[in-house]
Amino acid sequence: MNKQTVRDVDVKGKRVLVRVDFNVPLKDGTVTDDTRIRAALPTLEHLLQQGAALILCSHLGRPKGKVAPEYRMDPVGVRLQELLGRPVRKLDDCVGPEVETTIAAIQPGDVVLLENTRFHAEETANDLNFAKQLAGLADIFVNDAFGAAHRAHASTEGVAHYLPAVAGFLMEKELEFLGRATENPEHPYVAILGGAKVSDKIAVIENLLRQCDRLIIGGGMANTFFRAMGFDTGDSLVEEDAVATAKTLLEAAGSQIVLPVDVVIADRFDNDANLKVVAPNAVPAGWRILDVGPKTIATFESALSDARTVVWNGPLGVFEMPNFAKGTFAVADLLANLDAVTVIGGGDSAAAVAQAGLADRMTHVSTGGGASLEFLEGKVLPGVAALQDK
Repeated sequence: MNKQTVRDVDVKGKRVLVRVDFNVPLKDGTVTDDTRIRAALPTLEHLLQQGAALILCSHLGRPKGKVAPEYRMDPVGVRLQELLGRPVRKLDDCVGPEVETTIAAIQPGDVVLLENTRFHAEETANDLNFAKQLAGLADIFVNDAFGAAHRAHASTEGVAHYLPAVAGFLMEKELEFLGRATENPEHPYVAILGGAKVSDKIAVIENLLRQCDRLIIGGGMANTFFRAMGFDTGDSLVEEDAVATAKTLLEAAGSQIVLPVDVVIADRFDNDANLKVVAPNAVPAGWRILDVGPKTIATFESALSDARTVVWNGPLGVFEMPNFAKGTFAVADLLANLDAVTVIGGGDSAAAVAQAGLADRMTHVSTGGGASLEFLEGKVLPGVAALQDK
């Protein structure tokens, strides 16, 4: 990774603006999953040990540029204070005279959490005046929010125009492992793509086919490939406008693409539906594909057996329903037992390995679903590009 990190800057006695990804799920005013808060702790603790005063900013949910009480950062501040073991002062805005007055008085060791940056429409518009106001609060900018690095927003990209900008430890780790998988993978390199839509992942598939030895495709997106092969898919989710593209990809890639050889079908979209296992070309009308079958899991195991690098993004079935989660959990189990670098690309795949209790047996579980996908697509992430080079 050729970007400067928190190790490369002297923060003693400085006010440090840290962009964290505290976009966490809330219920009844409490944080229900603190994974992303915990992921930021190594960076925050390092900066505090080095004598910095911390000003933290993040978005939460999609308040669409207006103050929405249900998206206030207060519950996040409460949980962060418990995890850090020191006071966290939560402010009612992220810019403005009151914020500036409070920040002017902070001392090394203090931790201040700003209000949700997306309460201002200027955040997502990457308004430079808004970015300048945020930057004016601090001496140095640290971006540790990989999950938001694919967005050119004021708090991820804009502030870097006005302050020395470096990566936090989480950002560094994400770039190191995703970079290793995409730029210099040990072969055989196997990629696994799931999820519902092919259209979201066409560029990713094209990029991965240039790099990997085998590309396993499952989930709803496999149905579009089945249709491209001329199979009847019953009532399964198929992206009709992506069928031609799927056909082109299959013709170009040949045996490099590994598709399911049997599927679990149901007579309705419900965990308690009637279900059976059939070949992908034998789905009757009124039935839909909701998971991969046992022969497919064996096929995937064979495709993964000699892998030295594996990247996985997207579930292989409707894993929110226990009866259609078997394929996804089986693959998580296969990866946990491989002697390989295993990188899980955030989002639902990260949730699946966590639910399976296998997250700590993967080499790296990304905190950014959308960001990791764009990285795998070969795109330059604005929040990363804005950081200072080594």
